[in-house]
Amino acid sequence: MIPAMTPDDLVLVTGAGGFIGGHLVAELLRRGHRRVRAVDIKPLDQWFQRAEAADSRRLDLRRLEACHEAAAGTAAVFNLAADMGGMGFIETHKAACMLSVLINTHLLLAARDAGTDRFFFASSACVYRADRQDVTDVEPLREGDAYPAMPEDGYGWEKLFGERMCRHFREDFGLKTRVARYHNVYGPWGTFAGGREKAPAAICRKVLEAQRTGSGEIEIWGDGEQTRSFTYIDDCLEGTLRLMASDVVDPLNVGSDELVTINQLVDIVERIAGVRLRRRYRLEAPTGVRGRNSDNTQVTQALGWAPTGRLEDGLRKTYEWIAASMTPTAATTT
Repeated sequence: MIPAMTPDDLVLVTGAGGFIGGHLVAELLRRGHRRVRAVDIKPLDQWFQRAEAADSRRLDLRRLEACHEAAAGTAAVFNLAADMGGMGFIETHKAACMLSVLINTHLLLAARDAGTDRFFFASSACVYRADRQDVTDVEPLREGDAYPAMPEDGYGWEKLFGERMCRHFREDFGLKTRVARYHNVYGPWGTFAGGREKAPAAICRKVLEAQRTGSGEIEIWGDGEQTRSFTYIDDCLEGTLRLMASDVVDPLNVGSDELVTINQLVDIVERIAGVRLRRRYRLEAPTGVRGRNSDNTQVTQALGWAPTGRLEDGLRKTYEWIAASMTPTAATTT
């Protein structure tokens, strides 16, 4: 439970039809919150997960009146709504990503007007300075490395602006805002095809496709030596809820510090699948920064916790879910 809240206080989760939002709704219900309002722009039958116990609504939160409807009567708001995806999407849809500033701005206004107590904003490691991420053997990113500002163009600027908005709504209006900088969250019940998927899901899908078509080959964007850390969804949820319950007002990393190359990521998925594939590298494809990892010093000190999930364990669960979802008889999400 979130401190100072009862099981019957209303909690809003935006982006609830998406990957992290869908998991968060389920986790809040599991932890005893009986009144959860779930909101997304997608039609309800297109949500990745939909809990029958939640008040699920389709609303366009870029519009202020929709945000007022969503936030009415809430004690806490988790804002995970954004137009985003993997690197292939955010590098080619910068304006669309930037327009998500409307969601957070209008939702902050609505939460203030509704007398909401706590407001969570899902930010991203894309806010960090590009000049701290230009080598593969990257120094882990500390929270202070977001300034002087040089974030990912488009999506990163939107997230950094959203963080500042939260800060000033806390300072000016007393809204208790909390901000997490997510590092590459992955797991089951998320996008794995269509252009918005992130690297772990994309690699799982490509390995499965290579097996099923018999091609014996996998396409990798870039040279495969770019480095990242990947955060399993269970760790993301735990960090989110601990941060929301805390008195920490500055942004915190919520991310694994287990650094791997994309080639090593492919190695792990191949090992899970029991195959070895030829690798075809697309050097012209979008790859983002050369290296990115999370420094978990501050989150450990502030919350007494940091992500602990092993990448191979999380990838196995993700691979198995995608494999089941790609079968013709796979059950639809409910």
